[in-house]
Amino acid sequence: MLFDLPDHSTLYQALLDRNPNYDGRVYVCVSSTGVFCRLTCPARKPKAENCTFYGTVSECIEAGYRACKRCHPLKPMASADPAIGALLAALDERPEYPWRETDVQRMGFDPSTIRRSFKRQFGMTFLEMARQRRLREGFETIAEGGKVIEAQLDAGFESASAFRTAFAKLIGKAPGRMDANPILFADWIPTTLGDMVAVTSRSELHLLEFFDRRALRTELSRLDKFAKGRIGIGKTDTSEQIKAELRAFFAGTSANFQAQLAQHGSEFTRSVWQELQTIPAGQTRSYSDIAKAIGRPTATRAVARANGANQIAVVIPCHRVIGADGSLTGYGGGLWRKQKLLEIERQYLPDKLETHS
Repeated sequence: MLFDLPDHSTLYQALLDRNPNYDGRVYVCVSSTGVFCRLTCPARKPKAENCTFYGTVSECIEAGYRACKRCHPLKPMASADPAIGALLAALDERPEYPWRETDVQRMGFDPSTIRRSFKRQFGMTFLEMARQRRLREGFETIAEGGKVIEAQLDAGFESASAFRTAFAKLIGKAPGRMDANPILFADWIPTTLGDMVAVTSRSELHLLEFFDRRALRTELSRLDKFAKGRIGIGKTDTSEQIKAELRAFFAGTSANFQAQLAQHGSEFTRSVWQELQTIPAGQTRSYSDIAKAIGRPTATRAVARANGANQIAVVIPCHRVIGADGSLTGYGGGLWRKQKLLEIERQYLPDKLETHS
């Protein structure tokens, strides 16, 4: 688990030393390249602030990183299962290709068996892995100022309409309908619990959500109306700040978020969100606890609705609210992700901090 790993400085020194003791147990994801490696990788070492360390390959892939072609961190999985090895090699050779189950069958593999194997090893199917890789390439091309046609080609879509449809399914609008002179900017952020989208202005964070959240498109639609259609794709100082703060959070070095937040909600809803931000990392509260804290002890259900309406995940920690009986309750990002976030935050409890120091 993430909270069982040594601290960031220890792991970064192990990376510099190419320490073999961590081989197969810890991997480094490099935000500046989008690649993950073994700590023994012979490649040039990245800056410490660009590194996030995870304990499994699946966490690296779920965070949107590609395997390094120098140290081959996927090789053990490929060696253990020849089918996985063959498909990963095929994906490396043709990352832009729109892989389908018929392609898997043509290679002599049973699609259902492959689905189970990839889910078991990586937490996602082969087709999901391939699609995510293509779309991220296209998104980042646009974020860096590239044209839509360049993004389409980088994402491996021969059909402009297919690319528009896939992009719209992901972000809510086709790339050509994104504003060329926006006031709000959408950016892609890989994390250990899955890729996220951040929507920022020049000075504030308006949205931070996991791409698979069901309410994402509705939330983006509301922001689009707020911005009068002026949402585009791009990076801002605010999005770069929240990326750095999320890296520190998942790396176990800081649970403090300083990015300025734009909170779109009623006065009551905002009061709930503000109270959520007072819950220390590693601790939890019940809905009734929050209701009492804001002076509305009978408004437990309204608190639950406000909690569910939060569209700035992790930073406004709605995942720290649980049932009165201690059970995990609904979470828009999925209960498995809520459990993971709470596990990650155990490292921020006072006794854990003393142990690491």
